[in-house]
Amino acid sequence: MKQIYLKRGKEESLLRFHPWVFSGAIQHADEGIEEGETVRVITANGDFIAVGHYQIGSIAVRVLSFRDVPIDEAFWASRLESALRMRIAIGMADNPENNTYRLVHGEGDLLPGLVIDIYGKTAVMQAHSIGMHVCRIDIAAQLMKVMGDRLENVYYKSETTLPYKADLGQENGFIYGGSEDNTAMENGLLFHVDWLHGQKTGFFVDQRENRSLLERFAHGRNVLNMFCYTGGFSFYAMRGGAKLVHSVDSSAKAIELTNRNVQLNFPGDARHEAYCEDAFKYLEKAGDHYDLIILDPPAFAKHRGALHNALKGYIRLNQKALQKIQSGGILFTFSCSQVVTKENFRNAVFTAAAQAGRKVRILHQLHQPADHPVNIYHPEGEYLKGLVLYVE
Repeated sequence: MKQIYLKRGKEESLLRFHPWVFSGAIQHADEGIEEGETVRVITANGDFIAVGHYQIGSIAVRVLSFRDVPIDEAFWASRLESALRMRIAIGMADNPENNTYRLVHGEGDLLPGLVIDIYGKTAVMQAHSIGMHVCRIDIAAQLMKVMGDRLENVYYKSETTLPYKADLGQENGFIYGGSEDNTAMENGLLFHVDWLHGQKTGFFVDQRENRSLLERFAHGRNVLNMFCYTGGFSFYAMRGGAKLVHSVDSSAKAIELTNRNVQLNFPGDARHEAYCEDAFKYLEKAGDHYDLIILDPPAFAKHRGALHNALKGYIRLNQKALQKIQSGGILFTFSCSQVVTKENFRNAVFTAAAQAGRKVRILHQLHQPADHPVNIYHPEGEYLKGLVLYVE
């Protein structure tokens, strides 16, 4: 196994078990290391400190272990078994009302660069590092063994998550199985998963608990679900007894999927209508008859350089919604941008409220669910944040 050598003093974050080695911390490396290769990380004193996947970029090594162990079948099986045990312990796996959950959440499950979502009998596996892409076949094989009869299919979906400059020629497709049944269940509600062409792994699993919370507020309300994607918040609102639900997304494919999911749960229900339109334009012309609004936009900032413009976008979006919502209305507002901190987001919403001139109280502060754990040594893993606001 080739080795990477750190500059003096640059092992401090690793001694605190942070799972990234930045390129600026590296003194030199053995010749011929290829992207995705497993490497040992050595301190300036010549001591082993970590083993991980090498990749060209600011994050040069994603740490797999702080022990000097081989990254083999036994390693993958052990990490996957640990992830499954946790999902069983929190009531996610083996739940008859819910066969949709995240089994592996990157650094949160000590597998940086890997995401695995479970939809019924199908696992959708996504690599965010070249190392995980290189190991995908071995990981899938151990996944099938660890999951046993819980799993029949493994679909690999990483065309859009790996660096295009790496020129890996990766293609989405089934590694095991090949089922066309894309229907899954979340808290007793059914939905179609577009793992072939959809965003992320096909569904936003991370909003499960927030959708359940919304259901409790929906009774008798006029609901507007902005950036609806697959319509998750919409059909939870309908089950909660909403008077009407309007779903809005700029993607025609998302609107089609939302309508299919609503029909799956509430066939022929006239309370729901969907609109393919830009969110800002829709809010601009919307009336003031909505008293429950959901703002769940895609990430406005994918890197730190975009933070300033992202915060301006959150202010503008929330201001529009706060201007339109009825007195006594409830606003669910979110950011999934990792570089936007909870403080950043809360300040943006505060600014929006002040500009809208509304009295606003925070009812809930929201975050990602337990099957998206945050490694205590990697606070960057806390990416989803949200607020539930009461507006007068």
